[in-house]
Amino acid sequence: MASLSASIDTEGLVSAWLFDGKGGATRLTQDAAFATAEPDTGFVWLHFRHLPRAPQTWLRRASGLDPTAVDSMGEDQSRPRCVMFAEGALLSLRGVNLQRNALPEDLINVHLWVDTRRVISVQHDALSAISDLDDALARGRCPRTQGEFVADLSMRLVERMDAVVNTLIDEADELEDAVLVIETSELLPKLAVLRRVAIKLRRHIAPQREALNHFALEDDPWMGPKDRNRLRDAADRVARLSEELDSVRERAAVIRDQMVDARAEQMNKSMLVLAVVTVVFAPMTLISGMFGMNVGGIPGNDDPAAFWALSLFLLILGFVLLWAFRRLRWI
Repeated sequence: MASLSASIDTEGLVSAWLFDGKGGATRLTQDAAFATAEPDTGFVWLHFRHLPRAPQTWLRRASGLDPTAVDSMGEDQSRPRCVMFAEGALLSLRGVNLQRNALPEDLINVHLWVDTRRVISVQHDALSAISDLDDALARGRCPRTQGEFVADLSMRLVERMDAVVNTLIDEADELEDAVLVIETSELLPKLAVLRRVAIKLRRHIAPQREALNHFALEDDPWMGPKDRNRLRDAADRVARLSEELDSVRERAAVIRDQMVDARAEQMNKSMLVLAVVTVVFAPMTLISGMFGMNVGGIPGNDDPAAFWALSLFLLILGFVLLWAFRRLRWI
């Protein structure tokens, strides 16, 4: 059985399935897929990989799609949205990039064209949600309608977003616990990354809620009440993830304020110690400086015990000043 990533050629077809509308499906070869692009019963799913330098002749010319829709499916950084056409609907979604060494905020676009007999999807990079859906189809877990297909894929995309957001929440918890233990210089880079990821994810996934809700309003026969409920559930989960990302961003700001306050408190304590030392030694320095002047008339200049008497006086003066500061609760 061919894998999802196999058979990418100048057409960019990655996977093709024919659904009978009763819970069964058959994997199609490229020739069979293009020959049965509009089956008499059920529907067909054609999944493409966007190839900027390849002609993809079938998708652009022979598919019968609106040219505007084809151009939109070639966009790599488009916002999630749903656009209704006379022949069908174009749904643009985003999924989390879970590839190795990938940044979680670098979301991947997947575009879906849905009409009465077809689901045509285009991805710009590998998506684990698409791969899992293809594996589920191979195991016999097949949707009966296009609405069920889109709802299943939407839930898979949201589940992976949920895992990434939960990871961010755990990182925020760890930073909150470490803010009073670990040095600020070690936490600031981690906090900056956490805040940047939360902001970018929030900006990218928030429009997905409106796109899913808009698509759920489709009144074609292949969109049943259960499919609408699942799409609305996926939209509600996206809204919850957006709220949790807002919470992570706010917590990051609070953590940073705590770090700034802790640093300011530490600096204030250091400045207080320096101020106390300065106040204690200032009069002692003044007196010792006066007695150290190389001029005539210095008291005790001819008395051998004068140095020890002055030292004892300065020591007593220092202890008196320290006692006075403790009395005033300055230290």
